[in-house]
Amino acid sequence: MTELDFYDIVQGQVAAFLLVLTRSSGIFLISPFFGSMNVSNRLRAGAAVIFAVTVLPVVMKESVIQAPDTLLIFAFTVAKELFVGWLIGLVAYITLAAVHTAGKIMDMQVGFAVVQMMDPTTMQQTGLIGTFLYNLTIIYFLITNGHHVIISALAQSFRLVPLNAMVWNQSLPQLINDLTAGIFLNGMKIAMPVTFAILLTNVGLGILARTMPQMNIFVVGIPMQLMIGISMVSMVLPFYILFLDVIFNEMYATFAIALKMLGG
Repeated sequence: MTELDFYDIVQGQVAAFLLVLTRSSGIFLISPFFGSMNVSNRLRAGAAVIFAVTVLPVVMKESVIQAPDTLLIFAFTVAKELFVGWLIGLVAYITLAAVHTAGKIMDMQVGFAVVQMMDPTTMQQTGLIGTFLYNLTIIYFLITNGHHVIISALAQSFRLVPLNAMVWNQSLPQLINDLTAGIFLNGMKIAMPVTFAILLTNVGLGILARTMPQMNIFVVGIPMQLMIGISMVSMVLPFYILFLDVIFNEMYATFAIALKMLGG
């Protein structure tokens, strides 16, 4: 082996490691749990490096990577690899964003919208019910090994979309659009029982206000909305867990669909 051949091999391995690291970093930017704001940047970077070191021998065994000739081409390749990892994290993030939307809707209906708290995982102001549902979703996500599925999807991406082999699919923007629309749709499905119960309560209070004008509806209505809202949230929790199974399974199926699109 000549010195030039040895240099080409080392250069290809370094380029492959950087591309694998870039794709791995994608899920640590936006995906739930891995991309949470309360996880330090050093910990996320270290986890991405550990995963890249673990996966690199498998990637190098299946394909030979040659470093791009110019820095501009290499930068474009890095951007493509980052997009693959980011897309996996985006699919998972959009799924859990529906829970935030449902929580905001329920907080507004029940009357908790005026009580806001800082969510350390997203660095956003959220209501009490929204924070409770999101934390419950994250716990169930971890219990059902959803984080393992994200890592598995990232590992499978190197088989479905080899390094420097991403192909842009015209159907991908439509897929992202459908996923984004699903945030509001799934959020409304989750919040529908509480919203409908509060609607019936307001109708009943309106009728009561017409039949008994001397009653102060605001004094009676606000505690009643809180009581009915909290009761409905407690009643629908078992069904909420079942609904999480449905949207999680949809998320896992979307991983495969998105990666197949990028793989051509």
